[in-house]
Amino acid sequence: MRHLFRREFTALWHSPWQLALISYIPIIGILGLWWLFSAGIPRQLPVAVVDLDNSQISRMLARELSANPSVTLHSYANEVAAINAMRQSQVYALVIFPYQLKKDLLTSKRPIIDIRYNSQYLLVGRLLSSQLQRSLAQGLTHFGEVNLLLKGANKATVDVSLSPISNQTTALFNQNVNYVSFLVPPILIALWQLLAMLVFVNSVNRELIPHGKRNYLAHDIWSKVWVKMVIYSPIMLIHGGFILLWLYQYLALPASGSLLLLVLAQAVMLIVLWLLVLVIFMLVRDRARIVSFCTGLFAPAFAFMGITFPVNDMFIVAKWWRLLIPSSHYIDSHISVISYGVGLRQVLTQMGSYWGFLLLLPLLYVLGRYAQKIPEQAQVDVLMDPEVNR
Repeated sequence: MRHLFRREFTALWHSPWQLALISYIPIIGILGLWWLFSAGIPRQLPVAVVDLDNSQISRMLARELSANPSVTLHSYANEVAAINAMRQSQVYALVIFPYQLKKDLLTSKRPIIDIRYNSQYLLVGRLLSSQLQRSLAQGLTHFGEVNLLLKGANKATVDVSLSPISNQTTALFNQNVNYVSFLVPPILIALWQLLAMLVFVNSVNRELIPHGKRNYLAHDIWSKVWVKMVIYSPIMLIHGGFILLWLYQYLALPASGSLLLLVLAQAVMLIVLWLLVLVIFMLVRDRARIVSFCTGLFAPAFAFMGITFPVNDMFIVAKWWRLLIPSSHYIDSHISVISYGVGLRQVLTQMGSYWGFLLLLPLLYVLGRYAQKIPEQAQVDVLMDPEVNR
């Protein structure tokens, strides 16, 4: 077994790409993604406003919008110019105050204030939608309050009439819609998973023995795979731990539970990831196709975590696909520990969602036995090939 460790370390030392994957590329990727979202809260997003009423009330509502730090208003003379600006991505949203807005409000009619936003900018669109509605609601509530008081209603009745119920929805305890605490952790986990996959794929691809149009595996493939798992699991766990320390110690993002529980969850996630990669490796047994297939499988990891899009609203195929991605299981433990401070027992219970991956073990055994059936001539080539025996 000792010579297998020496063999793996030698191969690692002579592979600049593999050395880069386990050393500086993860650090650059982690810090680069954090830098992109380091502003935390989007501010001064351009929004077009078209005031067709040009009344005191429409100007008051425009001032309410201007007071919102997330919005920067750009006035347009007509709807066509504002729509063209939105199509050219000069503004992210559009607000149209209709003609006779003041008259309709004073006569108790229901004017329609048109709000449009580009939903292709997922988070920006949602943020502007909520902020624009909130600012307009504040302005219209103030107008309704004054109107009712002028009609002789008392203050208590006005409050009950205008705001009988108030609610507050705070996703993942993120009160300020801070991108760093909301988006960066799942993005970095998805990146870490992709890098871990590439590291392991590059390593196991060295074990393919070409013969004719097919690739085969040596009889001691399981010992070699075991050595690779022992070597690369701690290395990738160091990078996973760096993500946790960077976010919740250096940046001091709020964390209710113990980070050690997340390290345990990352270790289990890595083992499951190795199993998936091995199944694809033994099924395909082609270097380029293995990388392509694994990258395609794990690429939508962030979208399938259920952070930016509810899992229950996904198509049934997307729900099945996300179950194949280990990070989709890990993120439940991550949110539970960080947001709710759950303990070891609940984390272990959540890890039970990996049980379906145990079915990969007998499948790996069968695929491994089949891939080890090397033709006799290929065995001779293996013995004479210094690259394989190194």
